Amino acid sequence: MNATVMSALAEPNRLQMVELLRGHPLTVGEIARQLQIRQPQASKHLRVLSEAGIVESKVDANRRIYSLCPAPFRELDDWLENYRVLWEDRLNRLDDYLQTLEKKLPAEQQD
Repeated sequence: MNATVMSALAEPNRLQMVELLRGHPLTVGEIARQLQIRQPQASKHLRVLSEAGIVESKVDANRRIYSLCPAPFRELDDWLENYRVLWEDRLNRLDDYLQTLEKKLPAEQQD
């Protein structure tokens, strides 16, 4: 997993920007307005997200329109998959254990 991506997403404003961009591309001004931050601050956060490869921008006249890049999220999903498998296995074993315990209980206690 790319530590730069994780670091960029760890900042609350940047994570909120990613959430906003999940719906559709937005300009810097739209992002700043929705997050109620100043445009220069939004631009700095977007630069960090861009350098981490999380967002890309295209220029339209005098505006920059930002959208999400799918690659870092696929990489994050692949990384998390290892943990999903681990926890699913542990939860399945816990379920098996609980069912075994339930079978050992007298009939009147099995509700």
